[in-house]
Amino acid sequence: MNADQLVQYLSWTMYTLIFVLVSARAIHRPLRANIDIALFFTVVTIIIAQSVLTTLKYLQPSTILSAIILALLYSMGYLLLRLTDDFSDVPRWLMRSAEVSLALLVVGTLITLMLGMREVLWVILVGLAYLVALILYTVVAFVRESRRSSGVTYRRMRAVAAGSLFLCATFFLLAVSIFLPNLSGFLTALTHLTSLASGISYFLGFAPPSVLRRAWQEPELRAFLGRAASLPRLPTTAAIVEEMEEGVRASVGAPHARIALWDETAQVLRFNMDNGPLDLAPSEASISGRSFLTQRPLFTDNIRRDSPAMAKAAEASGTKALLVAPITAGDKRLGILVAYAPRTPIFADEDLDLLQLLADQAAVILESRALIDEAARVQAREEVARLKEDFLSAAAHDLKTPLTTIIAQTQLLERRAMRDPSAPTDIASVRKLLKEIQRLKTLVLELLDAARAEQGKLVGEREEVDLIAAAQETCARHDSDRHPCVVEAGGPVLGTYDANRILQLFENLVENAVKYSPEGGPVRVKLWREGGWNHITVTDAGIGIPADDLPNVFERFHRGKNVDDRQFAGMGLGLFICRGIAEQHGGRISVSSAPGGGTTFHVELPSASQVSSDTVRPIAASTSGDGAVSPASGVAAKGRS
Repeated sequence: MNADQLVQYLSWTMYTLIFVLVSARAIHRPLRANIDIALFFTVVTIIIAQSVLTTLKYLQPSTILSAIILALLYSMGYLLLRLTDDFSDVPRWLMRSAEVSLALLVVGTLITLMLGMREVLWVILVGLAYLVALILYTVVAFVRESRRSSGVTYRRMRAVAAGSLFLCATFFLLAVSIFLPNLSGFLTALTHLTSLASGISYFLGFAPPSVLRRAWQEPELRAFLGRAASLPRLPTTAAIVEEMEEGVRASVGAPHARIALWDETAQVLRFNMDNGPLDLAPSEASISGRSFLTQRPLFTDNIRRDSPAMAKAAEASGTKALLVAPITAGDKRLGILVAYAPRTPIFADEDLDLLQLLADQAAVILESRALIDEAARVQAREEVARLKEDFLSAAAHDLKTPLTTIIAQTQLLERRAMRDPSAPTDIASVRKLLKEIQRLKTLVLELLDAARAEQGKLVGEREEVDLIAAAQETCARHDSDRHPCVVEAGGPVLGTYDANRILQLFENLVENAVKYSPEGGPVRVKLWREGGWNHITVTDAGIGIPADDLPNVFERFHRGKNVDDRQFAGMGLGLFICRGIAEQHGGRISVSSAPGGGTTFHVELPSASQVSSDTVRPIAASTSGDGAVSPASGVAAKGRS
C-alpha cells in the first residue's frame, strides 16, 4: 500500500464514519435537517462502496452502473443545496432550477451512455460544472451564515464551508484530469488529499463529537463565568439580564436568547423584549411554561406542535427551534432561560445540558443580586432609623430649651397675674417669651426648609439680586467688636435668584461663622464674578472641621466631632439648606477647613438669568471623594449649625 492509497482509504473511512453517525442521529431524531445530512452521506457512501466492490472484483463495470454512479454524483450538489436551505435561506427559484437541471443531467447522461455517444464526455463535464457551481454556492452560504453566528455555531458553519470548498476542489481536479491525462497520477493524489480534507471538515461541521463541542464552547463559557462575579453589581436587574442573555448567545451559539423573570405578584413570566415587556402565564400549552412548571429543561424543533401558545409569535420572528431551561435557586423559582434559532440543526442534544448549566449560573447571579438588594434595603432602613433617631434627638434637644423657657415664663406671668391682676405688665418677661417663641418658630421653619430642600422645592420666584447688598445686610446684623464682619468685592455681583433664599444662604453661613468662632475673630465675606459664575466665600477663624467630617458636612443632622452640643446649639440643618439653595439655583457649594484653622465655605452661583430645569432637583445621598460638594455629587447637605 502506497501513500496515495493510504490517503484514499482514510478518506473513505472518514466519510463512512460520518455516514454511520449522522444516520444514527436521523433515526433517533428524524428531523428534516438530520435526514438531509444522512441522505448526502448515504450517497457518498454508496459511491465509495461501489469503488471498493469494483476494485475487489465483486462488481463488474457496466453502462447502467456508470449511469447510476454519475447520477448519484450529480445529486450530491443538489443534496448539499438542501442542506444549505436547512441552515440558511436558499431562494426557491434556485432550488427548482437545481432540481430540473439534475433531472436533465441524469436523463442526458443515461441516454448518451446507453447509445454510446461520443458526447458523453461533454455531458459529464457539464455535470461536473453543475456540481462545482452548486458546491461553491454552499461555500458562500455557509461562510455568510457563520458571520451571523458565534461560539459553536460559528465554528460548525466554518467547518462545513471548508468541507464544501475541499469537495469542490476534488471535483474540479477530476475535471482537469480529463483534459490533462499526462498529469493524472499527480492530480489523482491531490484529489485524494482534498477528499480527505473534505471528510475531516464535514465531520467537524456535521458530526462534531461532544468533547469537541465542549472545547468549542469553553472560551465563551469561560468568559461568561468570568463575568459572573461582577454581574450582580451592575446598576439594574435589567442590565444584568441583558449581559446574561449576551453570554448565553455566545456560549450556546444561538442567534437569540432571552431570560424571563418570574413575577410572583402578577403570576407571570416577564420577558424584556425589544418592543417592550412580554408577559407569559405558565401553562402546559407553551413549552416555556411547561419547563417552568415541571422544572425540567426542554427542546423542541416544532413550536407549532409543541408550544401552540407561542406559535404565532414564533412564526412572526422566524423561530423554529427552542431550548428552555428553568432558573431555580433551591426551591425558589426565579424564571426561565430560552435559546431559540430559525434553524433546527443549530442545536444538539448536549446543548440542553449546557443551557441548564447556564440557567443554574444565572440563578446564582440573580440570587446574589437579590441579596445585594436586600442588604441595601436593610442598610437603607437602618439609615432611616438612624436619621429618625438623629432627628428626634436633635429636635428634642433644640426644641426643649425654648419650650422650657416659654413654659417657665408663662407660668411666672400667670402667677404674677393671679397675685395682683392690676400689676403692670412685666415687659422684660414678655420680651423673653417672644424671643423664645421666635427661636422655636425658626427651628420649625428650618425643619420645613430641610424637607423642601430634599424635595427640590426650596427655591421660589426669581428676581435680580445684588449679592453684595445681601451680604452687607447680613453682615450688618452680625457685626460686633468680637466678630467684625467684612464684605469684600471688586465690582458689581448681580444675578437672578430667589432673594429670600439668597439672604437665608448668607444668614446661615455668617451665623455659622460667628457661632463656631467662640474665641472671636473676623468673618470675611468675599464676592466676585468670573467665567459666567458669581463666587461667594465666607471665611472664619473658628474651631474648624475635622478631616473625617468634611465628606459629610452637608448631610442632614451631621455635626462635627469637635462640636459640643451644650456649647453650640443647633440641629445640623443649616448647611443642608445652604446646599439646597445653591444647587436649586444651578450652583454648588464646597468647604475647606482644618481643626483650629478656621473654615471657608465657597458658593458658586450662575450669573445668567436662565437656569435649566434639570439643575433644580431633590438632594440625593452621595459625596465627592475629596469632601467638597458639587451639584453632581448629590450629597444631602447637613449643616454644622
